[in-house]
Amino acid sequence: MLLCSGGQTRYPNRNKPMPIDHKNNSPLSESSCVQYVRVASLDDAQDITRVINAAFREAEGFFVDDDRINILGVESLLDTGIFIVVECDRQVIACVYFEDRGDDRGYLGLLSVDPKFQRLGLGSVLMDACEDHCRREGLNCIDINVVNLREELPAFYRKRGYVETGTSPFPMDVKTKIPCYFIEMSKLL
Repeated sequence: MLLCSGGQTRYPNRNKPMPIDHKNNSPLSESSCVQYVRVASLDDAQDITRVINAAFREAEGFFVDDDRINILGVESLLDTGIFIVVECDRQVIACVYFEDRGDDRGYLGLLSVDPKFQRLGLGSVLMDACEDHCRREGLNCIDINVVNLREELPAFYRKRGYVETGTSPFPMDVKTKIPCYFIEMSKLL
């Protein structure tokens, strides 16, 4: 089920700081570093790959043994969209992929936070950055896919205003220990 339509592809300059509207404007007290949110460049591909695989290994290890992505996959995604990253002391500690899919729709995926920095609100910072980017680009809707086995995720995204719109198959080339599929969710911006 589609919630909106129309649009075209536009991306900001890579490595340019992203304007972020933090809801409380307060630093993350649990972290001793200053976070910097920006659009990634090709030079970040290895760090992005590391963060995604570390985060997904911890979250999805009960149903997938292999890495979620390799560096070639990240480089390929950088050709079709952008990664927004959070840095701490010049090290990428969190990332999210964003792609303009046309028809006034954006896609958000691979939301990942290094396990050492989880539960500090960085996932929400990246979600806000991605949604704000979508609005600045004039897009009206953002889509995500979540794995049905990650039972906590639909509720997390529902609290952020996303609604379930359907299902789709999990990639056939990924070997899973348990059958699974994607829950498709969308949010009007």
